Amino acid sequence: MLTNTVCGENLSRLGFGTMRLPVREDKSIDQDRLQAMVDYAMAHGVNYFDTAYPYHGGHSELAIGKALQQYPRDTWYLASKYPGHQIASSYDPAAVFEEQLKKCQVEYFDFYLLHNVYENSMGVYMDPQWGILDYFREQVQNGRIKHLGFSTHARPDTLEKWLDFAGDSMEFCQIQLNYLDWTLQDAQAKVDLLTRRGIPIWVMEPLRGGRLARLSEEDEGRLKALRPEESVAAWSFRWLQALPQVKVVLSGMSDLPQMEDNVATFSQEKPLSPEENALLLEIAEGLKNALPCTRCRYCCDGCPMELDIPMLIHAYNDVKFSGGSMTVAMQFDALPEDKLPSACIGCGACAAICPQNIDIPAAMTELADALSKLPSWAELCRQREEAARKLKEQQA
Repeated sequence: MLTNTVCGENLSRLGFGTMRLPVREDKSIDQDRLQAMVDYAMAHGVNYFDTAYPYHGGHSELAIGKALQQYPRDTWYLASKYPGHQIASSYDPAAVFEEQLKKCQVEYFDFYLLHNVYENSMGVYMDPQWGILDYFREQVQNGRIKHLGFSTHARPDTLEKWLDFAGDSMEFCQIQLNYLDWTLQDAQAKVDLLTRRGIPIWVMEPLRGGRLARLSEEDEGRLKALRPEESVAAWSFRWLQALPQVKVVLSGMSDLPQMEDNVATFSQEKPLSPEENALLLEIAEGLKNALPCTRCRYCCDGCPMELDIPMLIHAYNDVKFSGGSMTVAMQFDALPEDKLPSACIGCGACAAICPQNIDIPAAMTELADALSKLPSWAELCRQREEAARKLKEQQA
């Protein structure tokens, strides 16, 4: 197993993400299948396990905690997260943290993250009435958290604001990163920023929710022609392995074959050649079906509504690819009404000056229509909590 020494710890470069665990027909976690996956992981050098308060309706922490009890505490690293991105009166930091320790059957977390610091949650994390950062700094001092960090889907400018506020306390950062989002969600800018700040990177969504493991027959054939022995998923991991800033890559594995394939990929480095890397990025461009915005920002200068048009176009491209994602919902929840694409008055000043000849007003109309059909981030959280409540009732 490939490893990295980071934060003073020797971590497997492949981490087991527990957001998509194997489930039974009633959607409850299949503990036996999970145990088999953990056993295989431990036997093959995977020592980093990542969970969070809301995963599987609150049952992920229970399940992974139970599975890891079969092994000495000093042979694995466990990470969990504080859900400040969906804060409620019941989410008192101390109460949540104590509950998490109990559910995971541990006395401390090796790694602990402030969950999803983004445009609409950063104010909560920074608000002194909650005392979130102060509380978790105290837990670090008390030895109940070995390493404190955060996860984020924020835009680069928001990420920089957070680092200015809390960077001295953040030992690592977890971001969505893959060869598609390198440009689609401007992940390259986030990587560059974190690198300048000297903050090691953990990766989530390396396969974009599994989408990058399900390419077209034509694209899969092009990859297989160059590396017949590797799975399509392995290409995404090979691309990430070439980034020196990336220290841990989390994969939300749902069955043992996925675990076996990923372990094989992380058992040795097989760097992509320039030709292979170019092919992968070419495939990414084909997946996007995107508007060719270069972020020159000429369009912004004459916009009477002062819209951040490049950001909106990148969101448009994301919606075109995914049909609407959690990240898009979060970003637009954080925007005031007068900065949404629906605020565009269709004057055409932006299109007249666009070097790429993009019909920007048409894109804004299409994006506004798509967003009107998507649930808000608050609604997504409500749906998730309702599903968790029903699951608990079924299992009672």
